[in-house]
Amino acid sequence: MFAYIEGELAHLDPTYAVLDNHGIGYHLRISLNTFAALKELKGVCKLYTFLHIKEDAHTLFGFFDMVEKRVFQDLLSVSGVGPSTAVMMLSSLSAQEVQQAIAQEDIRTVQSIKGIGAKTAQRLILELKEKMRKALISNDVPILGASHNLKKQEALTALVTLGIPKSSAEKNLEIIIKKNGEEISLEELIRQALKMA
Repeated sequence: MFAYIEGELAHLDPTYAVLDNHGIGYHLRISLNTFAALKELKGVCKLYTFLHIKEDAHTLFGFFDMVEKRVFQDLLSVSGVGPSTAVMMLSSLSAQEVQQAIAQEDIRTVQSIKGIGAKTAQRLILELKEKMRKALISNDVPILGASHNLKKQEALTALVTLGIPKSSAEKNLEIIIKKNGEEISLEELIRQALKMA
């Protein structure tokens, strides 16, 4: 309904902002990242908007930039993720960090957000990883750790096939990668992990 609202910042709170546009005060729910960006501004500002409609409420959400709005809409497309959860995610991490975590299948980071359980984290990654990867690539943002995660996953599969328990193999791989960095080859990673087993 509204693409954006530009107006005088009449009130700012960590969870919402009120923009005065020609005498009408628009109440917009915001993330902590948008709050931090608005704190730096004085006077007229512009927020990209999303109107969420349900039976008992029409809620207007405001975003400092289009990236955050797009990520919010992507998150809403996943079953079980409502606007409050999406705002919580965008308050805990920046929009780009949410994209990175989902794109590189970093379930630990996604699950660390309040209100996100294991099943929701898995569903977010399963349904959005390709979309987030494409968004990062189109914005020329490198997908951090993607090769590292792939290498680690391949090494883990090899170690489990060789009879190493998965939990100890994962722990050993983490230690080796922290010590040697992402430059370590797959073969060397497996070799060192076998020595530790």
